[in-house]
Amino acid sequence: MTEAILLVGGKGTRLRPLTVNTPKPMVPAAGVPFLTHQLARARAAGVEHIVLATSYLAEVFEPYFGDGSDLGLHLEYVTEHEPLGTGGAIRNVASRLTSGPDDPVLIFNGDILTGLDIGALVDTHRSSGADVSLHLTRVDDPRAFGLVPTDPTGRVTAFLEKPQTPEEIVTDQVNAGAYVFRRSVIDTIEQGRPVSVERETFPGLLAAGAHLQGMVDSTYWLDLGTPQAFVRGSADLVLGRAPSPAVPGRRGEALVLPTADVASDAKLTGGTVVGEGAVVGQGARIAGSALLAGAVVEDGAIVTDSLIGAGARVGARASLDGVVVGDGAFVGADNELRDGVRVWCDAALPDGAVRFSSDQ
Repeated sequence: MTEAILLVGGKGTRLRPLTVNTPKPMVPAAGVPFLTHQLARARAAGVEHIVLATSYLAEVFEPYFGDGSDLGLHLEYVTEHEPLGTGGAIRNVASRLTSGPDDPVLIFNGDILTGLDIGALVDTHRSSGADVSLHLTRVDDPRAFGLVPTDPTGRVTAFLEKPQTPEEIVTDQVNAGAYVFRRSVIDTIEQGRPVSVERETFPGLLAAGAHLQGMVDSTYWLDLGTPQAFVRGSADLVLGRAPSPAVPGRRGEALVLPTADVASDAKLTGGTVVGEGAVVGQGARIAGSALLAGAVVEDGAIVTDSLIGAGARVGARASLDGVVVGDGAFVGADNELRDGVRVWCDAALPDGAVRFSSDQ
């Protein structure tokens, strides 16, 4: 397998108000744009040619990644004029593929951070003779997912909508968002209209008698669609829980990029990332958080499981837990912000304006 399609869809609005100008795959995770981790893992698995199927802002991706040569890849970019869904996006880039009809093509999702053994998925596809092979993962609570039951050989038997009752939970296996297609199957997807592989292509193939194979791989898997998940994913990359050859430094409790300035008595733990030009003041404690380029956390502040946007400032002795501070925003000294708080880009919160604990 030498070819892949990377689906980069949507505008990442679930990450607002972190930034209004930068697409989610370009927001740094563990020091580099998240998409870098996806591309590097594909290259490490033997992929040489990747087509990025984007529904927006290809002009952002191409100047950064170029032709992919810095990553050892040949990259191409195809942008949809109208949203086409997952299946429509795959079909829309088919003309850029050079694989033969029976060759495998890897397809993966730009919103998913995973430890999937890509080589094992391709081997499963080849050995089973499948038309399409799917990465499946097991989840503790499958009610939020469509279910994908398989027979004892791993062959997919159905695609079931999100279960509404306990009786409908017939498996804990769900679609994990990575596939290997036989090249010729891609050409069977109807062209020029929105198509969902999950709701239309896969059930249609199954009904037509195609062979769809599931491979259950329960290694690390995380949908990065929310700010909390994005922060968690960045931290897990630094800690080494999520694999990536693109992390720009050693794994450990923290990743401090070269031009950052961290006070000698500041404490960084839990996979914290301190971005280029960021500043961490005396006595600050930062755990499991990401500070983007130029962010400042002043003396004595406590930041936990939070995302601090580019150029944002957190005042002295402020306490943030599970918070997103947008680019250029200011959180004044002695504020106390808790889970779910979003501070919009360039907003300013005066000193001591918000507390959750008692005045004592």
